[in-house]
Amino acid sequence: MADANRTPRNEQSEPLSPTGPQQVIEYGDYRAVLTGVGAGLRGLSHRGRPLVVKYPVGQAPPGGAGQLLVPWPNRVRDGRYAFNGQEQQLDISEPATHNASHGFVRWLPWRVVAEDAASVRFGLRLYPMHGYPHILELTASYRLGEGGLSVEVAARNVGPTAAPYGIGAHPYLTLGLGPGSLDDAVLELPADTWIPVDERLIPTGREDVGGTGYDFRKARAIGDTRLDTAFTDLHRDADGRARVRLTSPDGGRGAELWVGEEIGWLQLYSGDGLPGAYRRAGVAVEPMSCPPNALATGEDVVRLEPGERVAHHWGISAL
Repeated sequence: MADANRTPRNEQSEPLSPTGPQQVIEYGDYRAVLTGVGAGLRGLSHRGRPLVVKYPVGQAPPGGAGQLLVPWPNRVRDGRYAFNGQEQQLDISEPATHNASHGFVRWLPWRVVAEDAASVRFGLRLYPMHGYPHILELTASYRLGEGGLSVEVAARNVGPTAAPYGIGAHPYLTLGLGPGSLDDAVLELPADTWIPVDERLIPTGREDVGGTGYDFRKARAIGDTRLDTAFTDLHRDADGRARVRLTSPDGGRGAELWVGEEIGWLQLYSGDGLPGAYRRAGVAVEPMSCPPNALATGEDVVRLEPGERVAHHWGISAL
């Protein structure tokens, strides 16, 4: 067991990593690597076996691997939305679809505000950005324990006006077997509803998963299914958590991602558009507190009043 008084090691790199300083935390058989830029999850392993797709320290995150998505996840059509009676225009960060995508903080430098051998907490004060005239005090806390990794992403509105708010995260669960291995993996996804989208990846409605290729309520092989799909109406266990599991065909290895009661959406992406070694090497299982285009529709967006704080929780463990 790790010494709780020991300071996490830094992974040093020359030249400087595009994801900033690297924080390593350990507990028992678990090891995680977190990034100073974006407060993201660059690696997580159990007894040396990767649970998430990891990328080299000298590289930017492929396909958004491990990044935090704040103050909105997924996409906003044309970057336009209204809040408090005012029209807002976000910068278009996804030119191919002319959308604003995945918030601001995944490219910003966070500071370490607390740490020990098994945990690290990052902090960031998000000042007004183009199309988002609010001030948030953000924290991202990662902790390893007997049950694996637990994460809390929290925000306090320290500005003078109410703010719209949502969160997401972008870890890729993996069996660590390389590109294309997702085809043989077994997925269990406790969701009753999937979200069809248009050519710009904006929702056009919602449909029952029953009788479709998106029904993974009973664990089954992914096969050639291509996923870039949001799901909701999650089944929860007695502790209020919903759990997604990715396992090998024989059940001998796997990873589980759980979300707390305050997270009602999951986006799954099978990585078909990723390059080389990352293509279908894992599946992004993205906790989201609100659906795609939520800033525009208002669905499940938190109205964060001045002085109010909100926290969202998720985690990953070995199977």
